[in-house]
Amino acid sequence: MNIYKIISVASEAGKIILESGGETYRVEETIIRICDAYGLICSESFVMPTGIIISAQDRDGKIISLVKRIKNRTVDLEKISRVNDLSRNIKSKNLSLEFVEKELKIISETPRFNFKTTLFFSGIAASFFTLLFGGNIYDFIISFFIGIIIKYISLLLSSININQFFINVLGGAIAAFLALVSVKLNFAQNLDTIIIGSIMLLVPGLAITNAIRDTIAGDLVAGLSRGAEAFLVAIAIAVGSGISIKLWSDYFGIIIGGIL
Repeated sequence: MNIYKIISVASEAGKIILESGGETYRVEETIIRICDAYGLICSESFVMPTGIIISAQDRDGKIISLVKRIKNRTVDLEKISRVNDLSRNIKSKNLSLEFVEKELKIISETPRFNFKTTLFFSGIAASFFTLLFGGNIYDFIISFFIGIIIKYISLLLSSININQFFINVLGGAIAAFLALVSVKLNFAQNLDTIIIGSIMLLVPGLAITNAIRDTIAGDLVAGLSRGAEAFLVAIAIAVGSGISIKLWSDYFGIIIGGIL
Protein backbone atom coordinates (compact mmCIF):
# COMPACT_ATOMS: atom_id res chain seq x y z
CA MET A 1 0.00 0.00 0.00
CA ASN A 2 1.23 3.50 -0.85
CA ILE A 3 2.87 4.93 2.29
CA TYR A 4 2.50 8.49 1.03
CA LYS A 5 -1.22 8.08 0.51
CA ILE A 6 -1.62 6.65 4.01
CA ILE A 7 0.07 9.56 5.77
CA SER A 8 -1.75 12.01 3.46
CA VAL A 9 -5.07 10.57 4.64
CA ALA A 10 -3.87 10.60 8.26
CA SER A 11 -2.77 14.22 7.97
CA GLU A 12 -6.11 15.20 6.44
CA ALA A 13 -7.92 13.62 9.39
CA GLY A 14 -5.67 15.51 11.78
CA LYS A 15 -6.18 18.74 9.88
CA ILE A 16 -9.97 18.49 10.15
CA ILE A 17 -9.79 17.90 13.90
CA LEU A 18 -7.30 20.71 14.48
CA GLU A 19 -9.21 23.21 12.32
CA SER A 20 -12.40 22.27 14.17
CA GLY A 21 -10.96 23.12 17.59
CA GLY A 22 -9.71 19.71 18.69
CA GLU A 23 -6.94 19.22 21.23
CA THR A 24 -3.36 18.50 20.17
CA TYR A 25 -3.27 15.07 21.81
CA ARG A 26 -6.46 14.04 20.00
CA VAL A 27 -4.95 14.99 16.63
CA GLU A 28 -1.76 13.02 17.33
CA GLU A 29 -3.70 9.97 18.53
CA THR A 30 -5.90 9.98 15.43
CA ILE A 31 -2.91 10.24 13.07
CA ILE A 32 -1.01 7.40 14.78
CA ARG A 33 -4.17 5.26 14.89
CA ILE A 34 -4.70 5.59 11.14
CA CYS A 35 -1.04 4.89 10.33
CA ASP A 36 -1.01 1.81 12.55
CA ALA A 37 -4.30 0.53 11.10
CA TYR A 38 -2.77 0.44 7.61
CA GLY A 39 0.44 -1.30 8.66
CA LEU A 40 2.93 1.53 9.01
CA ILE A 41 5.55 1.17 11.72
CA CYS A 42 7.46 3.75 13.74
CA SER A 43 4.86 6.39 12.91
CA GLU A 44 5.28 9.67 14.76
CA SER A 45 3.45 12.98 14.68
CA PHE A 46 4.16 16.42 16.06
CA VAL A 47 1.20 18.77 16.16
CA MET A 48 1.02 22.50 16.84
CA PRO A 49 -1.97 24.83 16.46
CA THR A 50 -0.55 26.02 13.13
CA GLY A 51 0.91 22.84 11.68
CA ILE A 52 1.19 19.05 11.57
CA ILE A 53 4.39 17.06 11.02
CA ILE A 54 4.19 13.31 10.34
CA SER A 55 6.93 10.74 9.86
CA ALA A 56 6.30 7.04 9.20
CA GLN A 57 8.03 3.87 8.03
CA ASP A 58 6.56 0.96 6.11
CA ARG A 59 7.52 -2.72 6.48
CA ASP A 60 10.11 -2.42 3.69
CA GLY A 61 12.01 0.23 5.65
CA LYS A 62 10.93 3.16 3.51
CA ILE A 63 10.58 6.38 5.54
CA ILE A 64 8.56 9.39 4.46
CA SER A 65 7.63 12.66 6.17
CA LEU A 66 4.87 15.18 5.55
CA VAL A 67 4.21 18.71 6.77
CA LYS A 68 0.71 20.23 6.64
CA ARG A 69 0.10 23.90 7.41
CA ILE A 70 -3.01 24.91 9.36
CA LYS A 71 -4.29 28.39 8.54
CA ASN A 72 -7.93 28.40 9.68
CA ARG A 73 -9.38 27.41 13.03
CA THR A 74 -12.98 27.37 14.18
CA VAL A 75 -15.23 25.32 16.48
CA ASP A 76 -17.08 22.31 15.07
CA LEU A 77 -17.43 19.47 17.56
CA GLU A 78 -19.52 17.44 15.11
CA LYS A 79 -16.59 17.12 12.70
CA ILE A 80 -14.25 16.16 15.53
CA SER A 81 -16.62 13.41 16.62
CA ARG A 82 -17.11 12.06 13.09
CA VAL A 83 -13.38 11.92 12.31
CA ASN A 84 -12.67 10.33 15.69
CA ASP A 85 -15.31 7.62 15.08
CA LEU A 86 -14.05 7.01 11.54
CA SER A 87 -10.44 6.52 12.68
CA ARG A 88 -11.53 4.03 15.35
CA ASN A 89 -13.61 2.03 12.88
CA ILE A 90 -10.79 1.55 10.33
CA LYS A 91 -9.34 -1.50 12.04
CA SER A 92 -12.51 -2.91 13.61
CA LYS A 93 -14.53 -2.70 10.36
CA ASN A 94 -11.61 -3.17 7.95
CA LEU A 95 -12.29 0.07 6.06
CA SER A 96 -10.37 0.64 2.84
CA LEU A 97 -8.07 3.63 2.43
CA GLU A 98 -10.16 4.89 -0.50
CA PHE A 99 -13.33 4.76 1.60
CA VAL A 100 -11.71 6.67 4.47
CA GLU A 101 -10.35 9.27 2.06
CA LYS A 102 -13.82 9.77 0.57
CA GLU A 103 -15.45 10.01 4.01
CA LEU A 104 -12.91 12.60 5.18
CA LYS A 105 -13.68 14.72 2.12
CA ILE A 106 -17.40 14.53 2.91
CA ILE A 107 -16.78 15.48 6.54
CA SER A 108 -14.51 18.37 5.56
CA GLU A 109 -17.05 19.81 3.13
CA THR A 110 -20.04 19.43 5.45
CA PRO A 111 -21.32 22.90 6.43
CA ARG A 112 -21.84 23.63 10.12
CA PHE A 113 -25.23 25.34 10.14
CA ASN A 114 -26.99 27.62 7.70
CA PHE A 115 -26.45 31.36 7.96
CA LYS A 116 -29.80 32.24 9.55
CA THR A 117 -29.53 29.52 12.20
CA THR A 118 -26.04 30.69 13.15
CA LEU A 119 -27.20 34.30 13.53
CA PHE A 120 -30.30 33.37 15.53
CA PHE A 121 -28.51 31.22 18.07
CA SER A 122 -25.68 33.76 18.36
CA GLY A 123 -28.32 36.27 19.45
CA ILE A 124 -29.80 33.72 21.87
CA ALA A 125 -26.38 33.03 23.39
CA ALA A 126 -25.60 36.74 23.88
CA SER A 127 -29.02 37.50 25.39
CA PHE A 128 -28.95 34.62 27.86
CA PHE A 129 -25.42 35.50 28.95
CA THR A 130 -26.79 38.98 29.67
CA LEU A 131 -29.49 37.44 31.88
CA LEU A 132 -26.87 35.30 33.57
CA PHE A 133 -24.86 38.39 34.51
CA GLY A 134 -27.90 40.14 36.02
CA GLY A 135 -29.61 41.89 33.12
CA ASN A 136 -33.35 42.41 32.80
CA ILE A 137 -35.75 41.66 29.96
CA TYR A 138 -34.93 44.91 28.14
CA ASP A 139 -31.22 44.14 28.31
CA PHE A 140 -32.05 40.62 27.09
CA ILE A 141 -33.77 41.93 23.96
CA ILE A 142 -31.03 44.44 23.14
CA SER A 143 -28.30 41.81 23.62
CA PHE A 144 -30.15 39.49 21.26
CA PHE A 145 -29.91 41.99 18.40
CA ILE A 146 -26.35 43.01 19.27
CA GLY A 147 -25.33 39.35 19.21
CA ILE A 148 -26.82 38.92 15.74
CA ILE A 149 -25.05 42.03 14.45
CA ILE A 150 -21.68 41.00 15.89
CA LYS A 151 -21.93 37.50 14.44
CA TYR A 152 -23.03 38.80 11.04
CA ILE A 153 -20.09 41.17 10.81
CA SER A 154 -17.66 38.49 12.06
CA LEU A 155 -18.82 36.00 9.44
CA LEU A 156 -18.74 38.63 6.72
CA LEU A 157 -15.18 39.71 7.53
CA SER A 158 -14.01 36.10 7.93
CA SER A 159 -15.34 35.27 4.46
CA ILE A 160 -12.99 37.87 2.94
CA ASN A 161 -10.02 36.69 5.07
CA ILE A 162 -9.77 39.72 7.36
CA ASN A 163 -7.30 39.31 10.23
CA GLN A 164 -8.92 37.73 13.28
CA PHE A 165 -7.40 40.30 15.65
CA PHE A 166 -9.10 43.12 13.73
CA ILE A 167 -12.41 41.22 13.71
CA ASN A 168 -12.34 40.94 17.51
CA VAL A 169 -11.40 44.60 17.92
CA LEU A 170 -14.30 45.61 15.69
CA GLY A 171 -16.67 43.17 17.43
CA GLY A 172 -15.83 44.58 20.86
CA ALA A 173 -16.20 48.15 19.58
CA ILE A 174 -19.60 47.44 18.01
CA ALA A 175 -20.88 45.66 21.11
CA ALA A 176 -19.92 48.56 23.38
CA PHE A 177 -21.21 51.23 20.98
CA LEU A 178 -24.61 49.61 20.47
CA ALA A 179 -24.97 49.05 24.20
CA LEU A 180 -24.17 52.70 24.87
CA VAL A 181 -26.69 53.85 22.26
CA SER A 182 -29.38 51.54 23.69
CA VAL A 183 -28.94 52.86 27.21
CA LYS A 184 -28.78 56.45 25.96
CA LEU A 185 -32.15 56.00 24.20
CA ASN A 186 -33.63 54.22 27.25
CA PHE A 187 -34.13 50.97 25.36
CA ALA A 188 -32.13 49.17 28.05
CA GLN A 189 -30.86 49.86 31.56
CA ASN A 190 -27.71 47.92 32.48
CA LEU A 191 -24.82 48.92 30.27
CA ASP A 192 -22.26 46.58 31.81
CA THR A 193 -24.35 43.42 31.54
CA ILE A 194 -25.25 44.13 27.90
CA ILE A 195 -21.60 44.62 26.94
CA ILE A 196 -20.41 41.57 28.87
CA GLY A 197 -23.18 39.34 27.53
CA SER A 198 -22.59 40.45 23.94
CA ILE A 199 -18.81 40.06 23.88
CA MET A 200 -19.10 36.54 25.27
CA LEU A 201 -19.59 35.54 21.62
CA LEU A 202 -16.00 36.66 21.00
CA VAL A 203 -14.37 35.25 24.14
CA PRO A 204 -11.94 32.41 23.22
CA GLY A 205 -13.30 29.85 25.68
CA LEU A 206 -12.22 26.81 23.66
CA ALA A 207 -8.70 28.19 23.14
CA ILE A 208 -8.32 28.74 26.89
CA THR A 209 -9.62 25.26 27.69
CA ASN A 210 -7.35 23.60 25.13
CA ALA A 211 -4.37 25.63 26.32
CA ILE A 212 -4.84 24.30 29.85
CA ARG A 213 -5.54 20.76 28.60
CA ASP A 214 -2.47 20.68 26.33
CA THR A 215 -0.20 22.13 29.01
CA ILE A 216 -1.33 19.56 31.58
CA ALA A 217 -0.81 16.79 29.00
CA GLY A 218 2.78 17.95 28.50
CA ASP A 219 2.29 19.55 25.06
CA LEU A 220 3.96 22.76 26.17
CA VAL A 221 4.45 24.30 22.72
CA ALA A 222 0.79 23.85 21.81
CA GLY A 223 -0.35 24.94 25.27
CA LEU A 224 1.69 28.15 25.22
CA SER A 225 0.61 28.88 21.63
CA ARG A 226 -3.07 28.50 22.43
CA GLY A 227 -2.64 30.53 25.61
CA ALA A 228 -1.00 33.34 23.65
CA GLU A 229 -3.80 33.18 21.09
CA ALA A 230 -6.45 33.48 23.82
CA PHE A 231 -4.54 36.35 25.42
CA LEU A 232 -4.38 38.29 22.15
CA VAL A 233 -8.09 37.76 21.50
CA ALA A 234 -8.89 39.06 24.99
CA ILE A 235 -6.71 42.12 24.34
CA ALA A 236 -8.46 42.73 21.01
CA ILE A 237 -11.90 42.62 22.63
CA ALA A 238 -10.77 44.96 25.41
CA VAL A 239 -9.21 47.40 22.94
CA GLY A 240 -12.36 47.53 20.82
CA SER A 241 -14.69 48.00 23.78
CA GLY A 242 -12.35 50.54 25.36
CA ILE A 243 -12.19 52.65 22.21
CA SER A 244 -15.99 52.90 21.99
CA ILE A 245 -16.41 53.72 25.68
CA LYS A 246 -13.60 56.30 25.60
CA LEU A 247 -14.93 58.09 22.52
CA TRP A 248 -18.47 58.05 23.92
CA SER A 249 -17.37 59.51 27.26
CA ASP A 250 -15.40 62.24 25.50
CA TYR A 251 -18.31 63.38 23.32
CA PHE A 252 -21.46 62.43 25.25
CA GLY A 253 -20.41 61.99 28.86
CA ILE A 254 -19.97 58.95 31.05
CA ILE A 255 -22.84 56.57 31.71
CA ILE A 256 -23.02 55.54 35.37
CA GLY A 257 -25.48 52.86 36.39
CA GLY A 258 -27.25 53.16 33.07
CA ILE A 259 -27.98 56.92 33.56
CA LEU A 260 -26.27 59.71 31.65
